[in-house]
Amino acid sequence: MPRPRRVAIVLTTRGNYAKMKSTMRAIKARDDLKMVTFVGGGIIQERFGDYRPIIARDGFAVDAVIDFLTEEGTTLEAQTRSAGTAVIEVGRALSTYRPDIVLIVADRWEALAIALAATCMNIPIAHLEGGEISGSIDDRIRHAITKLSHLHFPANRTAAERVIRMGEDSASVVIVGTPSLDLLTEIDLAERQKLSLAPGGEGDPIDLNKPYIVVSQHSVVTHSETTEDDIAQTAAAVANAGRPIVWLLPNMDAGGGAVRGVIERVRHRNSNMLLRWYPSMTFEYYSILLANADCLVGNSSSGIREAAFLGTPVVNIGDRQLGRERGHNVIDVPCEREAIAEAVRRQIRHGRYTSDPLYGDGRSGERIAEALSSCVLKADKTANA
Repeated sequence: MPRPRRVAIVLTTRGNYAKMKSTMRAIKARDDLKMVTFVGGGIIQERFGDYRPIIARDGFAVDAVIDFLTEEGTTLEAQTRSAGTAVIEVGRALSTYRPDIVLIVADRWEALAIALAATCMNIPIAHLEGGEISGSIDDRIRHAITKLSHLHFPANRTAAERVIRMGEDSASVVIVGTPSLDLLTEIDLAERQKLSLAPGGEGDPIDLNKPYIVVSQHSVVTHSETTEDDIAQTAAAVANAGRPIVWLLPNMDAGGGAVRGVIERVRHRNSNMLLRWYPSMTFEYYSILLANADCLVGNSSSGIREAAFLGTPVVNIGDRQLGRERGHNVIDVPCEREAIAEAVRRQIRHGRYTSDPLYGDGRSGERIAEALSSCVLKADKTANA
């Protein structure tokens, strides 16, 4: 019997793990695949919520820890040094574990560092969520990883067609959906009382059995210098929405370090504002939080993907998700206080939307595992003319 094909998965953020958990389970269940798991970046940092105990609790072993964040500050220079360190440290882990293929998630800057390390090591790459269009630096990173990759797992047909138009072989493109939706089909989303158990919250106590708003707004790396003002505009807009606010703090991007201070200042200036914030939240808790929210405000891709599947109203701010296909649950607004506030009021009046299957049907993990098992592996690739 041939040895199992070794698949390396690199987890760097809470969002990575939400997208990869069902795939990791599907890989683990197969005799013809063996998973090698690396963790690094925000997912091992206490300030973002160290996920290693959660990963272990879910039954997955961590094979290598890659500590590539070079300093506490989230500046452009620090981000650049961290990316360089990621190439070195991922390369070292790949050299040690010698996987047959590396599965890379989406479009973050460290994903490109992982892809570069794999390319230099002559290890084929599988890429999840290529072919999409969005704003900021993400488009360039996503398309660059597509051209470095050998196997493509786009979320829907439009993205798949874009990957093929970029010159990729249609036989290497497998439409799988968004894997995090797999988890949504397993969770009892009505169990709002569980939210009181979510660890790490700070700020005001909030009764989450009553109406509330969720905010998840990340720094836009290409203009990180405006992050403080962007967050202040959003915080001021939701301060008078007549709902308590649950704020999920952003990832390890340049500019993100300013968010906590801004929302605390706005809270102190608005005595009627009930605000609770979390540096991180597991996907199980977040799913219940999002499913029962009156509205999600911000620029997270979860407003485009998971919220569409759940029917949660979304106010999408700015251009971080620019060009990405969205469901009928999304209102797009500029990062201006009054525009955000009016859109929030509209979404609260509207209420829930019907579920939109634009990004999948909840069976992505098994499709990915099957393709990883059966694909032809070679370090070189020939693009279509």
